[in-house]
Amino acid sequence: MHQKRIQDILPWVEQPSRYLGTEINHVRKDPASVRLKFLLAFPDLYEIGTSHFGIQILYHMINASPDMLAERVFAPAPDMERRMRAQGIGLSSLESGIPLSGFDIIGFSLLYELNFTNILGMLSLGGMAFRSADRTDRDPLIIAGGPCTSNPEPVADFFDAIVIGDGEAVIPPLTTAYMAWQHSGEKKKTLLERLARIEGVYVPRFYRPRYDIDGGQRLEIVPEAAHIAPEKVRRAIIPELRREDFPDRPIVPFGKPVHDRLRLEIARGCSRGCRFCQAGMIYRPVRERSVSQLLDITDRSLEMTGYEDISLLSLSTGDYSNIIPLMQALMGRCTRDRIAVSFPSIRAGTVGTELMELVKRVRKTGFTVAVEAGSQRMRDVINKNIQEEDIFAVVENAFRLGWQVIKLYFMIGLPGETAADLDAMVHLVRGIQKIKGPNGRKGKINVSVNTFIPKSHTPFQWAPQASLETSKEKIEWLRNALRSTRVQYKWQQPENSLLEGLFARGDRRLSDLLEAAYRKGCRFDGWSDQFRFDLWQDVMAEKGISFDQYNHLGRDMETPLPWAHIDMRIDPAFLRREWQNALDEVLTPDCRNGACTGCGVCDFAAVQPRLASPSEAEGEGAANEPPCPPDTFFKTLEVAYSRRDAARFFGHLELVNIVLRAIRRADIPIAYSQGFHPMPKVSFDDPLPIGMESVEETFRMRVPGHVRPETVMAAMNRQLPRGLRIHACAIEGSRQNNRAQFLDRYEIKLPDQTFDAGRLNAFVQATTLITTKKNKKGKSIAIDLKQVVLDMQLVDAQTLLLALSNQNAKKVRPAMVLSTVFGLSEDDIRGARILKTKEV
Repeated sequence: MHQKRIQDILPWVEQPSRYLGTEINHVRKDPASVRLKFLLAFPDLYEIGTSHFGIQILYHMINASPDMLAERVFAPAPDMERRMRAQGIGLSSLESGIPLSGFDIIGFSLLYELNFTNILGMLSLGGMAFRSADRTDRDPLIIAGGPCTSNPEPVADFFDAIVIGDGEAVIPPLTTAYMAWQHSGEKKKTLLERLARIEGVYVPRFYRPRYDIDGGQRLEIVPEAAHIAPEKVRRAIIPELRREDFPDRPIVPFGKPVHDRLRLEIARGCSRGCRFCQAGMIYRPVRERSVSQLLDITDRSLEMTGYEDISLLSLSTGDYSNIIPLMQALMGRCTRDRIAVSFPSIRAGTVGTELMELVKRVRKTGFTVAVEAGSQRMRDVINKNIQEEDIFAVVENAFRLGWQVIKLYFMIGLPGETAADLDAMVHLVRGIQKIKGPNGRKGKINVSVNTFIPKSHTPFQWAPQASLETSKEKIEWLRNALRSTRVQYKWQQPENSLLEGLFARGDRRLSDLLEAAYRKGCRFDGWSDQFRFDLWQDVMAEKGISFDQYNHLGRDMETPLPWAHIDMRIDPAFLRREWQNALDEVLTPDCRNGACTGCGVCDFAAVQPRLASPSEAEGEGAANEPPCPPDTFFKTLEVAYSRRDAARFFGHLELVNIVLRAIRRADIPIAYSQGFHPMPKVSFDDPLPIGMESVEETFRMRVPGHVRPETVMAAMNRQLPRGLRIHACAIEGSRQNNRAQFLDRYEIKLPDQTFDAGRLNAFVQATTLITTKKNKKGKSIAIDLKQVVLDMQLVDAQTLLLALSNQNAKKVRPAMVLSTVFGLSEDDIRGARILKTKEV
C-alpha cells in the first residue's frame, strides 16, 4: 500500500484547490537538476499567503537561477490539518510534493505576530523540531524574514537565521554561502558563522539575553563573540528597485485570494514620518520605479496573468512623483481592455480630482481614506500631516464623481488620546455623512476602528498600549455614538490587538509561552473563528507572564529594548526627538521635498531617496482605441471542455475566473455588458459540484465576427491549467451535440468499498422512493427517485453506471442517489470518483 499524500485526501477537505500547486505560472523543476532546494513557507492560509508580494519576489528570484528551485507551502486549514494528522501525512511543497525534510532551506515569511503559532504547526507537520538547538546538521536550514523580524526575539529560538531588511539584498549571498558549504563536510555552526557576517543576517544562537538579576524589565541581547557576530545586526537595503527583481510572471492563484489582482509595486519606503507606522520607518528611504519600467512590467504581467485589476502598491501611493503621468499611461493601456486600477488606500491631501477621474474610467474600485485620528490635535501628535478640509475635499470629490461607499480607517488608544478626541472622530464622521453626491444623493460610510499597537523602531515604541478594558469601552462608546442607517461600524477585536502587542514588543521569554499555547491548541490566532483568548490567558497564568509586564507599562528611554541589537538604520536620537515632538504636538515635515529630518537611514551615497524623474514620464501615453468598435458584429461561440483529475477540485466561481483569465491571456476579444461594472459576456451551463469530473461541459462566449472558433480552441488550451481541456468550439447552434436532451449519464467508482447489489435490486423492484431536496429558496421539496433515475446498473462491484433526468423540476445529483439508494455516508460519497459521461 502506498504512503498517503495530501492529494489523496483532497475530496474530504474544504477548498481543495488550495493544495493543488498547478496554478498558471507555477514553476516546477527537476529536484535532481539543482544544487539548492528552497521552500518558501507562509504561516497562514493559501488565500492570504499567495497574495504576499514578498513571496512572489523571492519565488521569481530563486527560480531564475538554474542552480536553485523555489517551491511553496502554506499553513493547512484546520480541517486539512486534522485529516493529515489522522492519516499520518506530512507537510510537503505544493509544486512537487517534496517533504519539508527534503529541502535545503526553509524560509518563513513573518508578516503578522498572530501567525506565530502556525509556524510551530507547520514545523510539527513537517517532522521538524521547533527549536534551532534541537535540530541536527542534517535538518534544513530554517530562516525567517519580513516586518516582524524588526523584533525577532519572541521567535528567535525557533530559527537558525533571520533576515533583516530587503530579501533581494540578502538571499543571493545567503544561498551562495549555503551552496559553498553544503558538500564541505563542515558542521552547520560553520555555515551559521559565515551567514552572521552577511549584512542583514541575524543568527540568534550567537547572541544571549542578559536580564536583570530579578528577571525584571532590563534586558540586553549581546553577542557571545565579537569575531563571530556583530554587536548590532544592520538592515540590508537594495539602493534601487531593479526591473529584473520584479515578479512579472506571478502565480495566478486558484480560489479567491485577499488580493485577487496584479500588484504593481511603484515605490518602496515612505518619508511621511507618521509616528505610529512601523512600515514607514523600517522601509526607508523612498525608492520609486520609473514610469517606463512600470509600464513595461504592466504589459508583461498582464500578458502573463490575464488579471482584470491592477493595484498600485506603495505605503503612500498618492505621493509617487509621477502619479498623474503614470495613471494617464496606465489608463491608456487599461481602458481598452477594461482593466481597473486601484489604490490600497487614499491619503487625503495627495489625491485630487484629476487622479480620481482617471481611476474611475474603467470602474469605480474601493475607496478607503486612512484618517487615523478624529481630531486635528491627535493627527498632529501622530504626525499625520493632513487637515480636516483635506479629508472633506477628497470625500466630496469621491461622492461627486459617483462613488457611493467610502471607508474611513481610524485608530483608538493613541498616546495622549482623550475623550475629546473620540468626540472629534464622531463629529468628523457626522460631517462626512452630510456630504451629497449627484442629485443630492448621500453616500454610505464604512468606519473601521483598530486599537493602536506600539511597534518597535517607531517613535511610539516607548508608549504603553491601552488595556483591554479601556479598548472595549472606547469601541462600545463609538459603536453607540455612530449608530446610523448610513454608517457601518466595524472594529478589530481588542483581544487580538493585545496579543499582537505582546509579541510585537516581547523578548525571548515569550518563546516558551508561544510553544505552550501551541500545545494547548492555539492556531490561526488572527482569525476570529479560531482565536482562543481563554487558552492564551490560561497559558500566560501558567508561565507567570502578564500583559501589564509587556503591553501596558511605558518603556524607559534609558532601558535597553529587546530589539536594540537590530539596527534598522534609524537613529535612536531621531526616534527620541520624534517622541518628544509627539508629546509637544509638533509636526515634522516630509523630507521628500524638504530638508533632511535626520532619521539616519541615508548615507547620501549608495542609500538615499530615489525619485522617478519627471522626464521619464514624457511620451508614455498610449492609444486608447476600443478593442471592439461600437458597430462590431458579434457572434456566440459554444465551447465544449472536459474537466478531469485535479480540475475536479475547482469550485464553480474558481472555474469561471480561470476561464476568463485564460481568455485574456489568449488575447481573445470579447463582448462586455454595459453599465456601472461591465462584465464579459461569458455564460456557463449548470455548474458541477466540487469533486465531480466530466468529459464534456459547455460555456458560451460573445466574440467579434472575425474570431475563428479553431483559433479560440488552440489559444485557450495553451492557457488552461492541467485537467481543463477544450475539445470543441463552434458557432452556437452549428455543433451537433451528442448528448440526449433530458439525460445525464455518470460512471461512479468506489475506490475502497463495493456497491450493495441487494440495495440496487430493492430499488429496481420498488414502485416509488421519495426523498427531499432544497430548492433555490431553501424550501424542501419531495422527489420520487423512481421518476428521476432513468437507468442504473453495476458494471462490477465497484463501478456503477447511472442515468438521471436533467429536467430542472426533477434534477438531482448522483450524491442523492448514492445516499438514498445505497446508504453511503457523506464521507463515502466524497471519496467516490464520479465522472459525467457522454451519451453514446
